[in-house]
Amino acid sequence: MAETVPQPAREIASGYAVDGPALELGALLWDGQCLPQAPVRIPLSMLNRHGLVAGATGTGKTKTLQLIAEQLSANGVPVFLADIKGDVSGVSAPGQDGPKVRERAAQVGQEWQAEGFPCAFYGLGGIGAGIPVRATVTSFGPVLLSKVLQLNQTQEQSLGLIFHYADSKGLELVDLKDLRAVVAFLVSDTGKAELKNIGGLSTATAGVILRSITAFEQQGAGGFFGEPEFDTSELLRTAPDGRGLVSVLELPSVQDKPQLFSTFLMWLLADLFEDLPEVGDVDKPKLVFFFDEAHLLFNGASKAFLESITQTVRLIRSKGVGVFFVTQTPKDVPSDVLGQLGNRVQHALRAFTPDDAKALKATVKTFPNSAYDLEEVLTGLGIGEAVITVLSDKGAPTPVAATRLRAPQSLMGPIDAAAMQAAVTSSPLYARYAEAVDRESAYEKLTAEQQAAEAAAEAAVRDAEAAKQAAKDAAKAPKASQQKDESLAGQVMGSGVFRSLARSVGTQLGREISRSLFGTARRRR
Repeated sequence: MAETVPQPAREIASGYAVDGPALELGALLWDGQCLPQAPVRIPLSMLNRHGLVAGATGTGKTKTLQLIAEQLSANGVPVFLADIKGDVSGVSAPGQDGPKVRERAAQVGQEWQAEGFPCAFYGLGGIGAGIPVRATVTSFGPVLLSKVLQLNQTQEQSLGLIFHYADSKGLELVDLKDLRAVVAFLVSDTGKAELKNIGGLSTATAGVILRSITAFEQQGAGGFFGEPEFDTSELLRTAPDGRGLVSVLELPSVQDKPQLFSTFLMWLLADLFEDLPEVGDVDKPKLVFFFDEAHLLFNGASKAFLESITQTVRLIRSKGVGVFFVTQTPKDVPSDVLGQLGNRVQHALRAFTPDDAKALKATVKTFPNSAYDLEEVLTGLGIGEAVITVLSDKGAPTPVAATRLRAPQSLMGPIDAAAMQAAVTSSPLYARYAEAVDRESAYEKLTAEQQAAEAAAEAAVRDAEAAKQAAKDAAKAPKASQQKDESLAGQVMGSGVFRSLARSVGTQLGREISRSLFGTARRRR
């Protein structure tokens, strides 16, 4: 370390000396000076130890995500980014040189050059320009769907029974009309007995669930559920040149549905968790997943839901996946989840109100011992500056380092609509996922059964009336007529109206379905 670097800064910088591959985050700030001789890095092998990127609005969180995503891609690591505000798509295009970029590069000792990175663009349910990402209701499962529909614990348990019934009877819930049909069947005169031995489904609870589904569909959310279902292994791809593919989920069109997109992100993560094999410690992660607006996932979450998130985050590390939660303050993330995060990039916090001041003090307490006055530093950081602590290549926390971050090499802003559309339609995945498919599933099976039952009943009634008329005309043969009436009555009683539908549908499919920690379907596509 150069003589011009003060001793405390040298001690901090020594914690960021890395022998192997590492991401260059920026340069150390000490006593108001930026020290390019003291780089702040994060070892590539520690990116699956999860992390937090936090800070007030406008402090540079999105650019930090872009900076990290670029370097991960350059190191051959696929990245998933949720683009809430619509300004992350620029990672696919070279950045624009200018005085501010050159000034920042000089301050942090960066050799900046414009570069775009390989990207794939997705959209939830086909809303927006991206390749549609859909999930079947069966795969999504009752736990995540309950959160989307904002059901209480009793209603969530009832929804679980409905899924259990559909799974066991081979009634695939592909879209929301399938779910609605099964709920309606289970409270009908025909279907009431199906759940009697396992608690039953009250008409009132079924009504709440059906109203929630209807309201959800009226918000335009029905298109998120259906087929073809997105295969989450697509997120693990690399480009032909070996760089990691940056998968950008475009979400500006669904900003008014925060419960939906946050829970859908959790489905993506949970599905990856179920699919990927254990790999233990790896030289570089298989995927780094950035979970933006993380507070939306935790707001109103039940204790069981939070426990499932905590367990998923804890275990997915050994499958080579790193998860970074992005939010405004650490208190947005439950302590059990926060305790699983090894890397931290904390941008500036504001303290304009008593609540802000309380949040600031709480944030300071979550850092290890620091050579800085963190309350002063955190409120004085500029845009593109952050307080950082990560795990060293030995797995130990690094000293807290106030850092001026590097400038992204890609475009710091969105690409235009034409470029986005061209990227989407030229993707090899476009033909696979673009068009929705509505095949036979629970709705069609139930409807066909009901129609067949009604037709059989109508035919039986007609035959009974004809038999009655024939009986009048053939009074000499009462016994034969009586036997025919009994036979017709047997037809009516044996029709689908009076028999349980469960005996008329296959059960092999249901036997292949098991459910994971989050209730997501583990039957592979």
